[in-house]
Amino acid sequence: MEYVSAVPVPQPRARAASAPDSARSRRSLGAGLLLGAAGATVVLLASGQTWAEGRASVGGGTLALTADGQDVTGLPAALAVVGLAALVAVFAVRRNGRTLVAGLLALSGLGAGLSAFAGASDSQALDEKAARTTGDTSATIQALSHTAWPYVTAAGGLLILLAGLLALRYGSRWPAMSGRYERDGTPSPRKATGTAPDPDRPEDLWKALDRGEDPTREA
Repeated sequence: MEYVSAVPVPQPRARAASAPDSARSRRSLGAGLLLGAAGATVVLLASGQTWAEGRASVGGGTLALTADGQDVTGLPAALAVVGLAALVAVFAVRRNGRTLVAGLLALSGLGAGLSAFAGASDSQALDEKAARTTGDTSATIQALSHTAWPYVTAAGGLLILLAGLLALRYGSRWPAMSGRYERDGTPSPRKATGTAPDPDRPEDLWKALDRGEDPTREA
């Protein structure tokens, strides 16, 4: 006579189902970090390049003048710095705070891209430089031309925007920075190591402090 065991056999379905989610979370995390850091770097570098060129009339001749992205608008570079700060802060906060920071990351990228795109056809910066250089407030730029750097800056802003959108979509699954101390300043509970630090070995005392233990407490 055969007996059938009533003990339930654990099924690996739950673990198998969570594996794709974990892999997707890791991929989105890596992509978010890469896009955010790369986008901010591109914006900061490209905004320092020449965006516009032209010539101003001086006496009987002309003077070549150029304007870089900072002359045209300092907004993309400022928003790129905000985006970098938000990218780091995403891992320092949780829940609703993470959603707010991710939204700030996305908005900083959007603002950087739009402001760079708007400055791609700007002529005011060169006109102002011509007035300062020639001493003639009515001086204007002739033979005005623009480079591709504003569009490169806008592309960097787009990368930051994508990083923010990834953080909004998958940020709730990303890991957060682990605090060693609680908010009230008390050390987090630690497992006993079994051995007390040797007072004659300063390195043991430092290691105990680093673990959040009291080196003066006797084992």
